[in-house]
Amino acid sequence: MSHEEIRVIIVVYLAVFLPLIIYFKNKTKSPNWIPTFYIIGVAVCALGWELWFTYGWIDGDSVDIRRSEALNKWLPKNANWLMNSMGDAGTVLLGGTWLMWISHRKDSIVFKKWKWSAFSVLMFWCVGQNILVEMFLYHDQLADGKPLSWAPLSPLGPYFNPILFEFNDRTIMLQSQMPWLILPWFFYRTLINLNK
Repeated sequence: MSHEEIRVIIVVYLAVFLPLIIYFKNKTKSPNWIPTFYIIGVAVCALGWELWFTYGWIDGDSVDIRRSEALNKWLPKNANWLMNSMGDAGTVLLGGTWLMWISHRKDSIVFKKWKWSAFSVLMFWCVGQNILVEMFLYHDQLADGKPLSWAPLSPLGPYFNPILFEFNDRTIMLQSQMPWLILPWFFYRTLINLNK
């Protein structure tokens, strides 16, 4: 197994389990909406694109075709969609809400009323982390020539999927960015509704 494959496995497992560990260690101090928000996040990410991208249901390759055997062994296809959805909900969404709160002087009003400045933090975090994931973590699985399935939250699918930019021979493409361009709007509204 290569160093890069070991790094991918470690990062994925940390993204899945570290947010859960942090939550359970601080459960008594955490807002009561966190478990509901997390579960909604896992479900939306799974149904919105992770299942589709994992199995290649519509005009895409399944994840086990797009990556190495070592990654298939440590991140099995039938658990891949769930692990990625848990990482999306925990590290990305809960991490983004924490950044919103911190950047607004720990004022919980950002969870109760739409604030464009807080939304901007969430949007920047969601898109920024996904660009980093695509460039440095899953670049071999999401590269040009490795088609992803159409998915509800990536509605243009592989049919209109231009390269947005390239960096060190790694491509950032529209299809894999689409969910994170759409979801922050939905999740911020969901967060506000949970706090009413």
